[in-house]
Amino acid sequence: MSTQDTRRAGGKPPRRGRPAADPKKSSVRLVDDTKHPENEVREGAGERAPWTLDDAAELYNINGWGEPYFRINAAGHVEVRPDPRLDRAIDLYELISDLKARGLDLPLLIRFSDILHDRIRRLNESFARAIAEYNYAGEYRGVFPIKVNQQRHLVEEIIEYGRPWKYGLEAGSKPELLVALAQNQDPGGIIICNGYKDRQYIETAILAQQFEKTVIIVLERIEELDIALEASARLGLEPVLGVRAKLTAKGVGRWAESAGDRAKFGLTAAEIVEVIERLSDKKMLHCLQLLHFHIGSQISSILPFKQALREAGHIYVEMARMGCNMRYIDVGGGLAIDYDGSKTDFHASKNYDEQEYAYDVVSQIQEACSRAGLDVPTIVSESGRAVVAHQSILVFEVLGTSEFPIEDPERPAPDAHPVIKHLYEAWENVSERRVQESWHDALQAKEEAQTIFRLGYLSLKDRAVAERMFWSCCGRILRMIRTLDFVPEEVQDLEHLVASIYYCNFSVFQSAPDTWAIDQLFPIMPIHRLEERPTVRATIADLTCDSDGQIDQFIDVRDVKRSLELHPIHAGKPYYLGLFLNGAYQEILGDLHNLFGDTNAVHVELSKDGYNVAHVVKGDSVGEVLHYVQYVPDDMVEKVRRQAERALRRGRIRVDQLRLLMKHYEDSLDAYTYLSDLSEDTPT
Repeated sequence: MSTQDTRRAGGKPPRRGRPAADPKKSSVRLVDDTKHPENEVREGAGERAPWTLDDAAELYNINGWGEPYFRINAAGHVEVRPDPRLDRAIDLYELISDLKARGLDLPLLIRFSDILHDRIRRLNESFARAIAEYNYAGEYRGVFPIKVNQQRHLVEEIIEYGRPWKYGLEAGSKPELLVALAQNQDPGGIIICNGYKDRQYIETAILAQQFEKTVIIVLERIEELDIALEASARLGLEPVLGVRAKLTAKGVGRWAESAGDRAKFGLTAAEIVEVIERLSDKKMLHCLQLLHFHIGSQISSILPFKQALREAGHIYVEMARMGCNMRYIDVGGGLAIDYDGSKTDFHASKNYDEQEYAYDVVSQIQEACSRAGLDVPTIVSESGRAVVAHQSILVFEVLGTSEFPIEDPERPAPDAHPVIKHLYEAWENVSERRVQESWHDALQAKEEAQTIFRLGYLSLKDRAVAERMFWSCCGRILRMIRTLDFVPEEVQDLEHLVASIYYCNFSVFQSAPDTWAIDQLFPIMPIHRLEERPTVRATIADLTCDSDGQIDQFIDVRDVKRSLELHPIHAGKPYYLGLFLNGAYQEILGDLHNLFGDTNAVHVELSKDGYNVAHVVKGDSVGEVLHYVQYVPDDMVEKVRRQAERALRRGRIRVDQLRLLMKHYEDSLDAYTYLSDLSEDTPT
């Protein structure tokens, strides 16, 4: 295993001292600056080389995770290539300016329909090539798992773009089955029914088979067989059944435990045999036509797929030998996205591509069937993340910053408190050979200052001086360790400790909940000013009042970074950041923390003369969000009005103030839940 793969396997920075980054790569080195000396990107210990767009591309690794849809153009803006087969691009910064001119406030979720189309095309063409390569006698039928993104416009586009390949839908619940039946109207369509099922769910699925489409009920629990048999007898219709097998093979990463003996869904070998025997007794064994397995989401290594396919192939063969009318094998989901662009088996990456995946699926199934002398089945896959992640971008604006006061301190006066003198000495004595010792000295002096302040022997003013000196020590130590080949473990987090905080107009819990819930990494970068050298290391904080409403882990090809390289904010000029590859799960998982609702969303598609805004989905208003939590805005207005009138009668408020208060209150109920009365933007 390579050094990089070893690092990725654990997903955490090494616990011992790590080498400093390659000084030849400006993307990971910091340089001094008069305003932000501790936060500026360095070229190394010597002079800075001129900043280039190639440096920006390397820093944010956009050519890794963004290929083939995103790149940096000559203007220093991120541009989107929705259809990589065409030499046409959309400048993301100019698009945002255009959408804002149309009255759409940020944060703004942009869905690129042509990217969705291309993802469906690539997946189906990959399987077509694999089928041709191996002379596979069956076909491929992809289905989209609705749970990944249930937005109506997106599901409608999936049906439209998938029509040439008879692309189907997968439902994991009764509500999703209702969506699938309404949206998948083409004769010959396929719907896979997964998840927990009651009588109504199963009867609906059986009856829907009369719509000239294949609706397959996958048994996830042995109890569902009883419901299916009773429904079949009551309706006088035979179901098309499948079984989900609990494989011993597991995936890798966060969802590895979703497979195996302790998996939430699926039947054991004994339960599969029981299903076969009971159907045989009922003379209904011909109804069992599909084998399904799923080894987890975001499978970053191809090896678990190979192992699972080998095991599933044997189960499929044995089911056919026992008399089942086997026609389909559903290999589930798990096809991963390379979120960090490192092309490794790290949980936020993958060490294979769609074509290799398709080759392995087709070849393994063909090998199992050929060895047993069986006809090959129709291959079904449930790739959701790989289909929809790329098509969505969240763009939000930085509202303000918080920075630590790092500057060279003045020499203390002779009568200064001894602890202040100690801190100044620690700052003076920072050197390459004494980095760790200087850090210890600074920490000790800081703790001493805090202790004697609590005991009442240090004034508030002197405590403030001591704090500023401590941060000055941190800054000098940080400048020093950036030039070292080896960084002691104790000071490895200093970069994160002194990072600025950029406050942004969005909600982590609404728009990127997986960053909070499971430490998911998404590519985040400025969408403009990329021709400028970024001079600030920062973390990102959202609008919520929750301390978890922040992002302090960012993609990096070597490790997870604790801070992101950004540009300083210029007064009166907007600074936009983009969060990419967030089209899977985030929209439906988002919650109403602090009552921040859905963001504005638009569907953008290429047109002959540029692009067309196909759909605009307005974000939640304050009143709509309040309805979700059982408030009645009209009642609220009346209650506030009564209080205002009482205050007016008692002379505590004037009429003009009452009018302004009620105007703000009523206007706010109709307004976007995010901040929208920001200063007028001036293009940079």
